[in-house]
Amino acid sequence: MSTIFSKIVSGEIPAHKVAETSDYLAFLDINPLRAGHVLVIPKTEVDYIFDLDDEQYTGLMIFAKVVATALKKAMHCKKIGITVIGLEVPHAHIHLIPINGIADMNFSQPKLNPTEKELSEVALKILEALKES
Repeated sequence: MSTIFSKIVSGEIPAHKVAETSDYLAFLDINPLRAGHVLVIPKTEVDYIFDLDDEQYTGLMIFAKVVATALKKAMHCKKIGITVIGLEVPHAHIHLIPINGIADMNFSQPKLNPTEKELSEVALKILEALKES
């Protein structure tokens, strides 16, 4: 059964992509905790992040680091928080969240509901920061 993330990878579902390689994809969360909240995934559908083989796992983390560096520059925050929860979608993924304090990582708080225009603007900022890297 194909996950929503696999459908994003295949192009069946649109997404605001901010970085992509042959093995990994980073795109904006459509219900973010903070503006710039990015999801980083392997293109291979694996449910649990620790079931990735060592090469996939380290590649995913290195890719996430590249994205996080650009994200920090684009969103002008203190740091980029990183978390892996893995319960909501059965496809390994990393959350990269621009933060200025610990409360910015609280998943029990209400999510933002950005417009398509707002998502596009944030994606463009991140893409521009990646080009400058």
